[in-house]
Amino acid sequence: MLISHIEIFRFSIKMEPFAIATGTMDYAQNTLIRIHTDVGLIGYGECSAFPMIVGETQDTCLTLARDFSRLWKGKNALLLEERMNELHAFIAKNSTIKSAFDMALYDLAAKYENKPLYKYLQGIVRPITTDITVGIAAPTIMAEKALSFVKNGASILKVKLGKNPEEDILRIQAIRQAVGDDIPIRLDANQGWTYEEALKVLGALTSYNIEFCEQPMRSYDDHLLPFLREKVRIPIMADESCYDHWDAERLIGTKSCDAINIKLAKSGGIFEALKIHRVAKQHGVPCMIGGMLESRLALGANVHLAYACEGVIYHDMDTCMIGHLEDPIIGGPHFDAYDISLEESPGIGAEVDAAFLERCERWTV
Repeated sequence: MLISHIEIFRFSIKMEPFAIATGTMDYAQNTLIRIHTDVGLIGYGECSAFPMIVGETQDTCLTLARDFSRLWKGKNALLLEERMNELHAFIAKNSTIKSAFDMALYDLAAKYENKPLYKYLQGIVRPITTDITVGIAAPTIMAEKALSFVKNGASILKVKLGKNPEEDILRIQAIRQAVGDDIPIRLDANQGWTYEEALKVLGALTSYNIEFCEQPMRSYDDHLLPFLREKVRIPIMADESCYDHWDAERLIGTKSCDAINIKLAKSGGIFEALKIHRVAKQHGVPCMIGGMLESRLALGANVHLAYACEGVIYHDMDTCMIGHLEDPIIGGPHFDAYDISLEESPGIGAEVDAAFLERCERWTV
């Protein structure tokens, strides 16, 4: 199955401003890839650039997408590892845009075998309930937002912190007062604290039914994670510290984390994500699948991946629920409140509305 041509779209999705410790996003900086083949199958891939975390912008993704397309044109789409190695040899890092090309290849491979992607990956359907994320704001505003989510059926909250330790404590206290003691809360500091600040906040929040804390410190402070784990009772999840399976081996070997957050935009796609999961599973370390600000297209790929990975016990799949003001996806995953399911369609099982794509800047290679 040879690649005939590739379409690249500036896939911007309007959204409400969303704040984390490292910045604010007011639209989803996404890129859409459509790989066309000589047998008539089309593979879809999407990535969402988050510059302040992964170091890529929508424009860097679009530029490299044209280079990648020229590398792949005329080549066998089913030789996935060979195709991805070509991208790695061409340029280091840039995992976000690589993940879109990886996703499109997996979509094609599963369609070629006429299987849903999760069956192609030898997975099974599993129950998935996503958390829902409360962005950083004043404590009272965050408490009101959290309460609205709970009234809407949310059973797990994820709360962004990492701006100011004292106010971060007040944020969780206000949310707890609003929603009660029973609903689990996950913290995500997005590298916002120093070691001393992490000790202070996590120590103060020990009794607040905190399920875990994602990435409390900068990744260059990974050497301090074992000491932090010794001193706090709240489990630590590695996110920005874990991009690939070598990172997973390092973090687990140094007893630096209790869990790992797998994101396609960090790993470069499904191929490497499966390796991270394999390492974590071998060591008995649970995983979560998360995302950036992807639409339901990439979310669908995440659900298929979760079905294929029994070590994924946490789900942070609210990417299109936290402020997207438009939904251009046809098919894809379904939401029943915060429970997510898929239809039994070949590949990822999602396409993009043609009218939406007409408004998008595009390139064809």
